[in-house]
Formats: sequence, C-alpha cells, structure tokens
Amino acid sequence: MSYTVRFANLTDKENVLKLYKRVSKINGGIARTENEITETYIINNLKKSIDNGISLIVDNPNCSKIIAEIHCYKLTPSVFDHVLSELTIVVDPKFQNQGLGKLLFKSLLKHIEDNRTEILRVELIARESNTKAITFYEKLGFKIEGRFERRINNGTENFEADIPMAWFNKNYAQDR
Repeated sequence: MSYTVRFANLTDKENVLKLYKRVSKINGGIARTENEITETYIINNLKKSIDNGISLIVDNPNCSKIIAEIHCYKLTPSVFDHVLSELTIVVDPKFQNQGLGKLLFKSLLKHIEDNRTEILRVELIARESNTKAITFYEKLGFKIEGRFERRINNGTENFEADIPMAWFNKNYAQDR
C-alpha cells in the first residue's frame, strides 16, 4: 500500500486525539496513559508544532482516519532556537511494522535538512526497555547522549532509565 505524508493542521485535532488514544493502550509505547490524552493536550502539541516546529501526518488511504503522526517543536527559551524537541511519534497499532515510522522520520529529517537550516539538532527520549526503538533511531542517525536513571515509573514500582538522543542537521546554517 502506498502512503503519503502531509503537514498537520488544527482541523486534524479530533483524528489525532483518536490516534493517540488508540496508541496509548499499548504498554511501553508513549509515556502517557489513555486518560492523559486529552483534547487540550493534542491541541497544545498541534499549535506548538505548527507555530514553531513540525507536525506530519499519514492518513489511511482507505478512509478519513489518521494512522500515524510525528511532531516536534522549539522550546520557549531563545537559547534553544536551534533545537526541535519534545519529539513524539505514534503509529496506529493496526499499521505498525509497515514502515510508517520510518516514512515519517525520513520525511521529518529531510524537511529539516532542506527547509529548516536554522535547526541544528532534533531531540527525543526513549525508555531503555524500548530497545527496538533505540536501535531504529540510531539507524536514522540519532546518537545516544546519556541516561536519565530511574526516570520512568513503569507502574510496578520498578523504574527504568530514559535515554536522551539527538540527530544533527548537516545543513545547519548558523548565519541565516
């Protein structure tokens, strides 16, 4: 099946909310529970990403359902103007392992290289038990930058580390 990537807009909020609710039911994926995925949370991420970052979406070609989304945005202190952070990617459980995550990441990073030369780095954080994701991010060019020990409470009174990672834009132009 052929999928296309497009930029998100605020009219996508309901379908993005439904996608996040579906994905949040999978243990070990995104850090939010289904109850924490609210319309306010989704609108806030969309606005920040549209205003000073990037949000990309993959629609199901067979219906009006959004099946994957990735976003990141600048943090508010100006000392971080060269950074896109808070990166989150979600893929509908029924469409996982079909290359949509790779498609979204490659589209995001290509867009940054070609159109966002003011961005030097893109940051994400992955829980240490998600070794499949960490390996995937490394294959895309992300580098592990350390460990946040005992940062994730996995709900069983056991804690695991968060692994901060960064990708660097080869086309960064400091003097824009």
